[in-house]
Amino acid sequence: MKVEFESKTINFNVQYGNREKLSIHIDSFGFITVKAPKSTSKEAIMSAIESNVTWILEKIHEIEVAREITKVRGFHVEGKFLHLGKECFLHELIDTSEFDEATLKKNLKRFYINSCKKTVGERIKIYQQQLKVKPKVIEIVESKTKWGSCSSDRKLTFNYRLAMAPIEVIDYVVIHELCHLLHMNHDRSFWRRVGSIMPDYKEKEAYLARHGHSMSF
Repeated sequence: MKVEFESKTINFNVQYGNREKLSIHIDSFGFITVKAPKSTSKEAIMSAIESNVTWILEKIHEIEVAREITKVRGFHVEGKFLHLGKECFLHELIDTSEFDEATLKKNLKRFYINSCKKTVGERIKIYQQQLKVKPKVIEIVESKTKWGSCSSDRKLTFNYRLAMAPIEVIDYVVIHELCHLLHMNHDRSFWRRVGSIMPDYKEKEAYLARHGHSMSF
């Protein structure tokens, strides 16, 4: 959902559940989630967002400023990089002693590739059992346009940058591609199968759409 305010668009997701009160949450990437009781109307949700719009915009601005500072630091000692949805200091991910920037970038990319291979492999083992499918080949690749793909010969590929995403988002991409082993097209049967394993898959899609650009270095 979204609301317009002073030429700015505020995008947010809604989670309905067994709760008494509506609340608004903003994560470290500026991703907005409204948690609301099951019976809450769309009008009530929009009203809550509009009532808190000043706080929301201020919070998002703070996050954007913080992320810009992080970008400036880059490959410095205090530089931070995403791993499984969390910001980590570079030295927590790779050895940073006595390397130039080019070497650090090369080593960090290798770290992400290995991390993605390990994590995706572990998650595939879980979900292929639930879906009763098995890919023929699994590859970790570099891509600027796709998070994952499935070919007609049962080959699955995953973008190494997924290692920067939270584990539940990685799970979504894994489930998505495994479901293509059952339904090659994005028809209703495909999305029903995805939803049967991950009912809130649209939130994960929204996360990638909103934060995909920041999952890089």
